Amino acid sequence: MSQLQPYIDRKVLVVMNDGRVIVGTLCGLDQTTNIIVRGCQERVFSEDEGVEVVDLGLYLVRGDNISVVGLVDEEADAAIDLASTRAAPLLPVRH
Repeated sequence: MSQLQPYIDRKVLVVMNDGRVIVGTLCGLDQTTNIIVRGCQERVFSEDEGVEVVDLGLYLVRGDNISVVGLVDEEADAAIDLASTRAAPLLPVRH
């Protein structure tokens, strides 16, 4: 059984190898950790502006592009003012 199985139908944050960050509801996965995320939004971080939120809808992420998948505390996440949050974008993973 995949370690992500308990996360099905729960809100997750996914950090990808290219530094992108997406948030949405995990709705499917396979044995190679390809995942399907619905209601997906990308969060684009900047040191100069607030976090830009880009709606992606249903999104498939290949397992070899995933760095981290974690559960989101929805109450804490809702309390974050993304418009005033400033942060440096993540750099891509180097192998």
